[in-house]
Amino acid sequence: MSGIQESWGSRLGLVLAMAGNAVGLGNFLRFPVQAVQNGGGAFIIPYLICFLLMGIPLLFVEWSMGRFGGVRGNHSTPFIMDSMAPKQFIWRYVGVFGIFTNLAVAAYYCYLESWTLGYMWYSVSGEFSGMTAAEVAGLFTWYTGFDAIHNIVFWILCLVLNTWILSKGLSGGIEKVAKIGMPLLIFFGLILAIRGVTLQGGEDGAIESGTVGLNFLWNPDFSTIWTPKVWLAAAGQIFFTLSLGMGSIHCYASYLRSRDDVALNAMSAGWMNEFVEVVLGGAIIIPITVGYFGIDGMKELVNQAGGLGLGFRTLPYLFQQWGPTLAALAGLAWFGLLFFAGITSSLAMGTPVMGFLRDEFGWKMKSSAWLFGAMVFVLGLPTVAFFHYGVFDEYDYWAGTVSLVVFATLEIILFAWVFGMDKGWAEITRGADIRVPLIYKFIIKYVTPAFLLFVFIGSLPEIWAMLTHREILHQITITTDQEQVEFLERKMWFVNLSRFILLAVWLSIAGVVYKAYRKRKKTGRLDPSL
Repeated sequence: MSGIQESWGSRLGLVLAMAGNAVGLGNFLRFPVQAVQNGGGAFIIPYLICFLLMGIPLLFVEWSMGRFGGVRGNHSTPFIMDSMAPKQFIWRYVGVFGIFTNLAVAAYYCYLESWTLGYMWYSVSGEFSGMTAAEVAGLFTWYTGFDAIHNIVFWILCLVLNTWILSKGLSGGIEKVAKIGMPLLIFFGLILAIRGVTLQGGEDGAIESGTVGLNFLWNPDFSTIWTPKVWLAAAGQIFFTLSLGMGSIHCYASYLRSRDDVALNAMSAGWMNEFVEVVLGGAIIIPITVGYFGIDGMKELVNQAGGLGLGFRTLPYLFQQWGPTLAALAGLAWFGLLFFAGITSSLAMGTPVMGFLRDEFGWKMKSSAWLFGAMVFVLGLPTVAFFHYGVFDEYDYWAGTVSLVVFATLEIILFAWVFGMDKGWAEITRGADIRVPLIYKFIIKYVTPAFLLFVFIGSLPEIWAMLTHREILHQITITTDQEQVEFLERKMWFVNLSRFILLAVWLSIAGVVYKAYRKRKKTGRLDPSL
């Protein structure tokens, strides 16, 4: 076990780091698209209900689990969970998800994050100047190819930067970035949101005012509100936006003292994330896109390209309509905002892996950080080299979606039913700076598990469709282009390869956890009170 005791430098730094963990690229690229596709303002109703009945309870649970394990010397989910049920070995292997998910998500997330660096450079250097909409969109296709040297350079630069910051520790690295990055993110977001909302039809080539897009986003279509698809989308967005079911919150909270507040801290980080997502995230992409393409054109773009398409293929072109100076500043603000949203999240993904290496094998801070960076490089290389063959999407689906739901469902069962809700409630309220409503004791034990099971069961048809390659096989049957058929067959091969890689990573981590358990047993560290 490492002899170095890490801690947060300040409460503000902790809250900003936790909020930065939650505030990610999905706040600005995924949330607006989900809202548009699921009833506009009507989506916000199930979204907020899911936040209150699933998001906040899981924040309470993960913060208190992390603090509980941390005071017992555990800073990663396998042994945090093991300390809560030491006589049931299965939970330490459930905790493998808390290492696997962070490592696998970081493998593709850092690549996505690196795009923002490249596009910041393109924006300030005037690369987009004079390009047509089709040329800007085509640049993204070229940029994400393995033969684009900028793509590789910015990816490696992003990995090195993340690793270097992680090597500086919590207060010396992550906390400093959060204190700088989060205020800048909000500042850039406010500037772009004000510009989007005040965009006037007939000016700078716009055909509609920005308020038309904002009204569309918030105008509820109540005919969709009871559709199961909308509720599944809302619940899924809560997972994405709060970084639940990953293990990074556990790790951050594990560096708290036994009576440090978790209730108010969890609420503060959660509501800060909601402000960024709902207020800022909803006021940039959609108003600006509607301003230039109209509502029908925006809907078509959303259905065709999603948030990534709007953010990287469309907005750089629209910024050019504002003149070269404003275009450069808007591009810098937009992609700078995305970069800070990305890096504050990706840094959180490194801490559980590093915590595990330091706790169980005595690794130093710097060596554990650089090993994490090396693992992300190796695991992420297929997402870079074979991006257009769907490897990136497979990593995102299995590690960044399915694993989150599975782990969150199991962790709340452990907390409320195995560890016990009475002891769990005592952990949540110990040292709390706010009065936690007693109703949440009932919600955590009954309502949140039911919500999670609803999400998981509702996702089974989609999971089965993914497993059986239904979409790819369908495309093969309807195309008459032999080259396209060969491409789809190669894509299916790469998809299977990516699944094999992810399974091998999970099993490898489980094996290392078993080795760590044997080491603990040999050295007498199995008692969670030690």
